[in-house]
Order: sequence, then structure tokens, then C-alpha cells
Amino acid sequence: MPFRRSTWRSPQIDLALLAEGFHLAYMNVGNTFGCPSAMRHFDVFYEAMTGSYGLAVKPVLEGLSRGGLYVYAWGAAHPERVLCILGDNPVCDFKSWPGGRGTGPGSPRDWAKLIADYGFASEQAALDYGGNPIDSLAPLAAHGVPLIHLCGDADEVVPYPENTVILAERYRRLGGVIDVLVKPGQKHHPHGLEDPAPAVRLILDVWNGRPLAGTTRVV
Repeated sequence: MPFRRSTWRSPQIDLALLAEGFHLAYMNVGNTFGCPSAMRHFDVFYEAMTGSYGLAVKPVLEGLSRGGLYVYAWGAAHPERVLCILGDNPVCDFKSWPGGRGTGPGSPRDWAKLIADYGFASEQAALDYGGNPIDSLAPLAAHGVPLIHLCGDADEVVPYPENTVILAERYRRLGGVIDVLVKPGQKHHPHGLEDPAPAVRLILDVWNGRPLAGTTRVV
């Protein structure tokens, strides 16, 4: 069966990790923005993957775009269970997306749904919320969890300066290590890398106990 090449995602990183012996596990909890009720399902999922299926007790958490809200919510709650976090143009502050309170357009429909999913009493309560990824880094830093972000510096949907740049600055101030791979001139899509080697090398370094450099560099 012929398939058209995806315009929004390049899966080479996942395919390369599968070739290295990793497993790819995914659970769909709908478009719920990492809200607390959704994250309870992740706890059950983790127990099934590590218990019933015998997978590693410290997985790589991979979050694309709004997936950043999920992986950072679960990682901050369970830092002892995380090998590393791989964020691909990840949302690090929902005021940026879908809130649209920065340079990006946001998504009014998603913003309204996020407010409902989190059970915020008002929009102001959402804006005042202190549990975004940029706010929840201390547990990850305390447990020495390495972070890897892959970002287009021209991302118009999840702007790089108000998401990964802020998160990286805060994480490094906490003593955490984050490597940022910047795709110059790239927008939000496609996710991934045509040549997955830079990201895969970093993940394999973490798996093998080698420290990351903690740099921001162009790929």
C-alpha cells in the first residue's frame, strides 16, 4: 500500500531507536493537555509496561508539541522513573500555546477546552497556574534527569523563545542538564529529523550512562 510522505512528522528518530532495541509505547488520552485526570491513566500505563510487559523501569519520555505538557507533568511527578525527556517543539507553557499570550496566535478553541479539562474556575486561574513545564523543573533537576529538546527556531505555533528557551534557562539555573538541537529556519512542522543521528546519539549516551554536554547547537 503506498503512503504519502508526512508533512507534519518525520519518524526517523523512533525508527532508529527501534533498531537499537528500544520499544515504542503510546497511549491516547485524547486532547486533554496533560491535565490531572489524564495523567492518572499514565500511572496505570506505566505499571502495565514495566510490570506486565517487563519494559525498563526508566523510559525515555517523548513529547511532540502539546505532548510536552504530558511528559513534563508525568516526569515532574515521577522523576525517579524517567531516563530522560525528549521534547520535539514541545509546549512548555500553555499560556504560549494554546493560550496565545505571547507572539504566537494560540488556539482559542483549544484554550477553552484546556480551561475546562483542568477545571479552572476562570481564564485568570489558568493564567495564574504554576504547574506548567517551565514551573515544574525542580524535581527533575534534583534527580539528575537529562533533557533533550529538538526545536525549529522559526516555530510560529509554539514559539521557541517563550517555550524551550525559557525552560532551558531555568533548568540550567537549577543545575540540570539540557541539550537543545536547533533546526535553523524551521517552523513547527515537520517534527523530527531527516537524519536522526544527533538525537539518537544523545539518547544512547544517556542510556549508557554518559553525561550530556548541556549545550545548544544547530543541527
